[in-house]
Amino acid sequence: MPAEFQRTPTARERRSDLLLAAVLFVGAILSAALSSISQIYGDEQAELWTALVYAVIITAPLAFRRRYPAAVAIVVSAAYFAAVTIRVPEIYVGNIAMFIGIYTAGAWMNNRRAAMLVRIGIIVGMFAWLLITMYRDAISQADEAEVIAGAMSPYVAFMMLQILLNLLYFGGAYYFGERSWISASERSVLEQRTAELEREREVTAAQAVALDRVRIARELHDVVAHHVSVMGVQAGAARLVIDQDAEKAKDLLAGVEGSARDAIGELRQLLETLRAPGGESSDPASTVGLDDIRELVEASTEAGLPTDYTVIGEPVDVPSLVAVNLYRITQESLTNARRHAGVGATADVRVRYDDAGVEVEVVNTGRMVGQLRPGLGQLGMRERAIASGGTIEVTPRPLGGLRVRARVPLKVAPAAASRSTAKAVRNPE
Repeated sequence: MPAEFQRTPTARERRSDLLLAAVLFVGAILSAALSSISQIYGDEQAELWTALVYAVIITAPLAFRRRYPAAVAIVVSAAYFAAVTIRVPEIYVGNIAMFIGIYTAGAWMNNRRAAMLVRIGIIVGMFAWLLITMYRDAISQADEAEVIAGAMSPYVAFMMLQILLNLLYFGGAYYFGERSWISASERSVLEQRTAELEREREVTAAQAVALDRVRIARELHDVVAHHVSVMGVQAGAARLVIDQDAEKAKDLLAGVEGSARDAIGELRQLLETLRAPGGESSDPASTVGLDDIRELVEASTEAGLPTDYTVIGEPVDVPSLVAVNLYRITQESLTNARRHAGVGATADVRVRYDDAGVEVEVVNTGRMVGQLRPGLGQLGMRERAIASGGTIEVTPRPLGGLRVRARVPLKVAPAAASRSTAKAVRNPE
């Protein structure tokens, strides 16, 4: 139960209290009239006008019972005790009103210690009054034989019945008031948690949108940067040799054309994946894998960056997400090498499998790199490595060029290892 929980009546609840007071007032008038006619107290009965005053005192406070529960419970209980003591001809609506007052103190008092003390005080006062009344009646009727005839005389049995009924009456008022408070507090906690879950859902949805935007930006960057880089290199080479070697220029332009087709194909696959429900492409072949790295190497060599390719270890099945991310890391590394390594640079791509995981290493020669400048390419590679649960290192080489090493741990049983993920290509050392 939260300590900060507070019950405050709404306008509708205040109107219902006013209606309850009005209904009980009418009931008290009818009960007083009928009780007076039936002479419920016999010769000791008070005048009828006292019942009318009592009806007002016992019902009017109930119109404010949720706003001032302690005061209402005390006033109603005191009025009831006084009315019974002086034999006011009305007891039934008074009983109902006192039950409601004690119940409301337990259900609506925000100070729980005070709520307990108020109710216990009323109950203890009631039993003290009951014992005094029983003692007085026993003394006044001591000369009657049935009072002292035995341990279970009719009078004693009647008094015990009165005690039992009062225990049930006051115990019920206490219990149901307490249960109402507990239920309201639990409902409040549930509403708070529901509101928090709704806020978390909104935040999660916003984060999902942001992550999708990042993923789209990363995919577009990798696809466009790679193919445009290859096309730029091949178009530049074709321009330089077109006058001296027309056939060579044609071959280079054919490469530009092929790179353009590849770019369009990958963009189409990316758009299909984004449009498909759940973000999964309907074409399983649209997902690149580690075995496609060899084609990257061949394209890099054709674009003017001689690149070697080596697979070390026994290839195993790799999750598609890991395979795509390692492929894109390799693609971005080769793209950066073509753009920044300079003339005469070379590259070496190695895919390593071992018992702990899979690693892709791309090393290129070329210009000295004094300090790495953060860019979208490096950010995308790091995001892909983290998304796969792995790590990545991008470090300059002392003799020029860069080394990019991405490693992803895998849990692969040796007996379940498969050679279908990548085909081993071993170059002579």
